[in-house]
Amino acid sequence: MANTSAGVPKSLEAVKLSCVRGDRLVFEALEFTLVPGEVLQLVGANGSGKTSLLRLLSGLALPYAGTVRWDGRDVHQQRLFWHRNLCVIGHLSGVSASLTARENLAVAVALGAGGLHANVVEALGVVGLSTCIDTLAARLSAGQRQRIALARLVMSKAPVWLLDEPLTALDLDGKRLVESLLRTHTSRGGLAVLATHQPVDSSNLNVRNFQLRGVGSE
Repeated sequence: MANTSAGVPKSLEAVKLSCVRGDRLVFEALEFTLVPGEVLQLVGANGSGKTSLLRLLSGLALPYAGTVRWDGRDVHQQRLFWHRNLCVIGHLSGVSASLTARENLAVAVALGAGGLHANVVEALGVVGLSTCIDTLAARLSAGQRQRIALARLVMSKAPVWLLDEPLTALDLDGKRLVESLLRTHTSRGGLAVLATHQPVDSSNLNVRNFQLRGVGSE
């Protein structure tokens, strides 16, 4: 269990975590502890449970057995507090095609998840969309829409990032952007869990691979 005494960094823990989807056991008795400054990269084939694990960590799904703990406490016993400590980029970007880049981020700020601050224009500039601020997302490429989602990371003050395939549709510059954001986040004491089929460059990053094995498809 995490030490929660004053001055001790908070940790994210999976404790004997098991997941059942339908009538199939996806994984069982899974355990890890992640501390500030670390990146946990989930590795495994389709169906191994990467997305399922991220859903359990986020509190969006209940484990079949075991617990997810933040600062030593079950996240389901502190749901509102836990969600204020999270910034989640899902497999689907959550970007509305009928809104502009600016409006998409304004909605995210209004919803209040992930500790977002309101400097929307600056965030869009950081992710390379300064010329697309008021362009409808429907008119942007898949990679540009993914960058809108990534702008939420620029705006987030949350200590924990959960990222499901954050490199989807990105070019090489986009991949480097994600790696830069991770370096900045972890250098400030943040931690991250990500699932990706494209390994991130571990230069100046404390990356730990976590192997998941399973059958079927996610």
